[in-house]
Amino acid sequence: MSKDSPVKDEEIDLLELFRRMGKTLSKWLRALGKGVLVSFFFLLKNFFILGFGLLLGVGVSYVLKWTSKPFYSSEITLRSNMVSNSEMILYINKLNLLLKEENYPVLATSLSINQEKAETISDIEAFWIIDMNNDSIPDFVDYRNKHNVYDTVDVRMNDRFAIKVEVSDPQDLTLIRDGILSFVKNNPVFQQKNNLRLDQIDEMVVRLDYDIKQLDSLQQVKYFEETRNRRPEEGGQMIFLQEQKTQLIYEDIYKLYNIKQELEQERNLYPGTVTIINDFYLPNKRYNGGYYFGKVIIPLFFGLTLLCLILIRNRKKLQEVYKKYKIFI
Repeated sequence: MSKDSPVKDEEIDLLELFRRMGKTLSKWLRALGKGVLVSFFFLLKNFFILGFGLLLGVGVSYVLKWTSKPFYSSEITLRSNMVSNSEMILYINKLNLLLKEENYPVLATSLSINQEKAETISDIEAFWIIDMNNDSIPDFVDYRNKHNVYDTVDVRMNDRFAIKVEVSDPQDLTLIRDGILSFVKNNPVFQQKNNLRLDQIDEMVVRLDYDIKQLDSLQQVKYFEETRNRRPEEGGQMIFLQEQKTQLIYEDIYKLYNIKQELEQERNLYPGTVTIINDFYLPNKRYNGGYYFGKVIIPLFFGLTLLCLILIRNRKKLQEVYKKYKIFI
């Protein structure tokens, strides 16, 4: 009996524990259900007041839209031909720093535009383009710069990047595009690197032409040597002393031609420091429209209205708490 009693005590303790857990869980569920019902009837009771708060938020949003200066947003996709994307993005974002500092004279000089046009720009910023599943297809632009650089599935694309521009007049996007290209082109280090790249391509093309000619000459020599190595026997029969391998030289020539074509394509299609892949598009709607302000103003007014209703309903309890707190002070 003494050996069985500890086991029975443990069973009783476990049953008691489960029973208490069940009671606690049921209390939580009842409290949650009561809270949902109280909240529902509270919102239903104050439907018109909360609706007025929403309408007030909508009205304020449209007032801000009509009284604020319009801005239009567009983006351009560029390919960096010599400098890495990280270096190019960092360099272009210097323009964004000038905007934040409101240093419009230097911004106008950097973009080769007048200061009046520079003051109409509200944002210039470069971003990485993300390739999901690493399939070499651009999927989205990392506007928030939240991408995990250690992610091996969704990766940053190294052959392109995006620049987002916000301007008050969308007709100025062409002028700003030329200014950005001029800003990149005028960098002396970038110019030296790009000129060196083009010179190296030219040297490689010249060398490939020479090698192709040499292989072609070698093929002709090899052909005639193999022809001489064939000697006739009695009866007019020919005996081949070695197997022909001329086709192998053809394969080598084709490989050199492929490399040459790739280099010529690189030189002819991407001669500059950067190349435009997708140009700016002309937006029809302004960036800072009603939704731009409403997504912040409307929830704010609704939350303030709801908070005021809760405070008014519980003002007696709040007064009692305040009096108790005042006594302790």
